[in-house]
Amino acid sequence: MLICILFLFKINLPDANLKTQDKGSEVMAVFEYKALNTKGKKLSGIIDAESISAAKNKLRQDGIYPTALNRVESHSGDKSKKKSPFFKDISLFSSIKSSELSMITRQLSTLLSAGFPLVKAVGTLIPQSRSKIMKKVLSRVKDAIEEGSSFANALALYPNVFSPIFINMVNAGESSGTLEIVLERLADFNENKEASKNKVQAALAYPMLMTIICLIILTFMMTYVVPGIVTIFTDMNQTLPLPTIVLISVSSFFKSFWWAIAMVPFIVFFIFHLIRKTKKGAYLIDRIIISLPLIGPLLTKIIAARFTRTLGSLLENGVPMLTALKISRTIAGNLVINELINTAYDAVEQGKDLGDVLTASKRFPGLASQMIKIGEASGELEKMLLKTAELYEKEIQTTISALSSLIEPLIILVMGIVVAGIILSICLPIFEINQLIQ
Repeated sequence: MLICILFLFKINLPDANLKTQDKGSEVMAVFEYKALNTKGKKLSGIIDAESISAAKNKLRQDGIYPTALNRVESHSGDKSKKKSPFFKDISLFSSIKSSELSMITRQLSTLLSAGFPLVKAVGTLIPQSRSKIMKKVLSRVKDAIEEGSSFANALALYPNVFSPIFINMVNAGESSGTLEIVLERLADFNENKEASKNKVQAALAYPMLMTIICLIILTFMMTYVVPGIVTIFTDMNQTLPLPTIVLISVSSFFKSFWWAIAMVPFIVFFIFHLIRKTKKGAYLIDRIIISLPLIGPLLTKIIAARFTRTLGSLLENGVPMLTALKISRTIAGNLVINELINTAYDAVEQGKDLGDVLTASKRFPGLASQMIKIGEASGELEKMLLKTAELYEKEIQTTISALSSLIEPLIILVMGIVVAGIILSICLPIFEINQLIQ
């Protein structure tokens, strides 16, 4: 259950090999090329130019000789093009790693701090990007800025690459003239979030691996080892002890229906997915999960840490309270907590304090609610939110480490009991045979 807290989805972007004609257009376009340099080394990348011939000339000036040149996209101001199916496909970008986004964000902050204009800074990062998708995104963001769009609006064209938090913080940075500082904080925010996720996954990896290995060993024993041994007892036509009869029955079931047992996790996952697709079903599942004795409190702390970290970062960078709350309520990942944050949003919109609304609910951690109230009373809500996030993140890591340390011996104990039961079931008939012989 714990490992299900984090879900990652990947959607591959379909390639867009659009045919182009060189008509000397003055509209900038993006071209993807494969080429050779003066030493014969194969190169690939993207370049923006007015036309295909201009792209070839531009590459040759740099000592690069294209062998293939395909137009990726034309960037005109025509709004109808921006509503084409190709642009709908662009919104499916989601295979960019968080670490790469953090690196690009930090590099962009450094370039802006060094005095680079925004367009030039974005253009400088294009060849440094590791993935082709990021190169294409940055090229299109750069062209959108050149066409007069703000940086935040250009990023908003790709919601599966840049989160609402990212876009709103960039918008606040542009408005206040502190874009380079905001980008540096965004890089820190993404890196901290990724580090926390990695620590949770690392803590859960070993217990999960042990569980899988134990299940494989148990299945192998019940399917292949035990049937060969118990056949000896069944051929003797002797009355067998109850544990041995149970072992033979279980072993026969495993041997006959191993495929059904293997299908159980997939069937459960499929049913779970179908239930979650309905609004009532999703709410019921989230309510059950958050009410579980051990998992519920841990999940609540994770949501509280995520919520306070996001809200604090947004407020710290100049995003208005209501806008920050509107964004923060989307990252809870639990419909019960979402409902609470929605209630808090409506209350704050009416002039009430956030801390009072959260304190009135039993779903939100009491310590977090009290710290938010103190932050509101002292006028330092942003700092208090970030301190709350740090406190809960440390507590979550400690709890998960303790749980993983507890799960490991528990798995070994359960496996030992099962193996001992199998050995006992096999040995009991042998003991009875020896007594009959004596």
